Amino acid sequence: MNRLNNLILIFALCFSTFSFSQGKQKITIEYAGIAASDPEIEDGALVFLRDESQQVHFIHKGVNMWCDKAIYYEDQDYIEAFSNVNMKQGDSISMVAKYVEYSGKTELAFAQGDVVLTEPQSVLTTDKLYFDRTRQLAYYNTNGKVVKDSSGTITSQIGRYYMTAKKYQFTKNVILVNPDYTLNTERLDFFPDNGHAYLFGPSTIVGETSRIYTERGFYDTNANTGYFQRNAKVYYDNRTVEGDSIYFDRNRSFASATNNITVTDTINNSIVKGHYAEVWRDKDSVFITKRALAITVQEQDSVYLHADTLMVTGKEDNRITRAYYNAKLYKSDLAGKADSIHVDHKTGLTQLINLARYSSTDVFALARKPVLWNLGNQMTGDTIHLISNVETEKLDSLKVFNNAFLVSKDTLSEDGFNQIKGQRLIGLFRDNEIYNVDIIKNAETIRYMRNDANELIGIQKSKSGSINIQIVDQAIDEVRFNNQIDGNIFPEADFPRSSKRLRGFDWRGEERPLSVEDLFKDDPPLVLPKITGLEDYVPPEDFVDDSVMERIEEASEAVPNKPNKAARNLPIKESEQEQTEHPKDSIRLQLQDTMKQPLKPVNKTLEDKEQLKDSIELIPQDKTKSLLKLGDKSLQDKQQLKDSIELIPQDKTKSLLKLGDKPLEDKEQLKDSIELIPQDKTKSLLKPGDKPLENKEEKKKVKEKEGQ
Repeated sequence: MNRLNNLILIFALCFSTFSFSQGKQKITIEYAGIAASDPEIEDGALVFLRDESQQVHFIHKGVNMWCDKAIYYEDQDYIEAFSNVNMKQGDSISMVAKYVEYSGKTELAFAQGDVVLTEPQSVLTTDKLYFDRTRQLAYYNTNGKVVKDSSGTITSQIGRYYMTAKKYQFTKNVILVNPDYTLNTERLDFFPDNGHAYLFGPSTIVGETSRIYTERGFYDTNANTGYFQRNAKVYYDNRTVEGDSIYFDRNRSFASATNNITVTDTINNSIVKGHYAEVWRDKDSVFITKRALAITVQEQDSVYLHADTLMVTGKEDNRITRAYYNAKLYKSDLAGKADSIHVDHKTGLTQLINLARYSSTDVFALARKPVLWNLGNQMTGDTIHLISNVETEKLDSLKVFNNAFLVSKDTLSEDGFNQIKGQRLIGLFRDNEIYNVDIIKNAETIRYMRNDANELIGIQKSKSGSINIQIVDQAIDEVRFNNQIDGNIFPEADFPRSSKRLRGFDWRGEERPLSVEDLFKDDPPLVLPKITGLEDYVPPEDFVDDSVMERIEEASEAVPNKPNKAARNLPIKESEQEQTEHPKDSIRLQLQDTMKQPLKPVNKTLEDKEQLKDSIELIPQDKTKSLLKLGDKSLQDKQQLKDSIELIPQDKTKSLLKLGDKPLEDKEQLKDSIELIPQDKTKSLLKPGDKPLENKEEKKKVKEKEGQ
């Protein structure tokens, strides 16, 4: 101490308690080595110092505080504690700092300098900390760090700790660093006891093998599982999962999604859509159902595959797609339908399969039989293989096994069909159009034969061991019969109606999907589950709320003629802090609240041209009336106004425009301001003389006069 009064009280406080209060509510001193008064500090204030044995010790309502030096203002029940300050609340919460202020009346504390708050599950460090014992709320706004062993380290610009709920609330530049991942968000509610974290606003969780984006989410930092909503996305290597709701398990490399799902594979140029999906990263597999749709993106023409359920498995160089139950295939020149479709992306083999568990006597077996349409041709059989060239992405060949049947409609007859059937069918493609067909074993045909004028010559019906067909411009051009058994050409009138269809004929043209939308036309109505579970964002409460202000005002009543120490070192509100960090936004907010005079966004003078421009840009169009008046009449044109200003001597430009207490004394500054004024608002703006300058000639004369 610099100067002490002559009276120095040296305490050898070996007894239990010394108190400066008569009631239990005031601060009590348990121990002090030296006590003295110091008029240079404040009349009535007492200074306490530690001795060699122990620190100064205070108690108030279950809180113990130790320090090397303290100043106690008894009339305000207020303490300033210096050096090695240690506060403890109960057995679980402690705080150390270089300096602490504490009010026994308001139960508000302020700590500064290497502040460390410790609770059983975490440690908080910051430079400044505010503590409200009544609400059991700790608060910082100058950057802080929380360390929890199993969860990692959390840093933020602003933070709160609710001691009763055992909950941290972090806002602004929140970063959680864990050995396995890094989490970034705008607001994080964190519970150290169980490691649960709630994310608000744009957030990312980036690990070695995955990246997550969400705007509302939950993450269990102990179990490494999460639940994400609102623009949620999970990135696995070259695969992206999007959906209304996503569940994530880091330990199993697993994600599931619900409603409006899109899984994008950038390596294989494929997209899978649906309304429920499961993705296994290590197995490189996707399971998706509910309006499931797989899209293989190609330069020329994409392929669409739809079924009740889709499975995509295997690495990019050995990928398999399985579609089962009511599977359908569509591209512009090809369509197919089967009970199950199997696609090997490495070999280009697509298999349309009728599942063996269905009996051929089942009345619905025919409807499940694979069918393929290429341009005007329909092909059916027990199993169909379609082979594509993986390099050119074009169709190469076609194989139909058992009960092969090829049908095309005769376009000129009312109900005539060209038909070819046999045990097997092999087709060849050129530029995605079938041009050669071989029917092998037990081949039969019905063919409508026409001449060059498309006149019907007759209907050919024949049987042979095999048939070769050449197709040109989507029509049969030539037919070759090998080992023909019989055959004949009949006039249409003599051809029996009962013989117009070969056994097993089934024209299914009405089932053919003609667009992507047609793939879903037989699906039952889609009913999606309602996504619930995460509460909406609630803005954080201010540390200085109405209850705090009431306590501060009540504390001031005891010392009406002195500064109220309980009102010292209070944090500013976050909205005010935001304005301090972003002054342009601050001007905008003040404009919205105080737009009484259009060109006064603030009460201070705008002395900078750029500040003037920024202010004028913020003025609503309907507030620009009466911006500038130099005469009684109006100049209708803004450019004319600017030209007129050019003629005004510099020393005459004072009082032209006032945004604060001082005039803008520069013509260019004035002209820049006028440029922002809407054309229809420039009435009554400027009059250099008795009349407005209405035309160029008049302006020219004025310029010449000024030059003389």
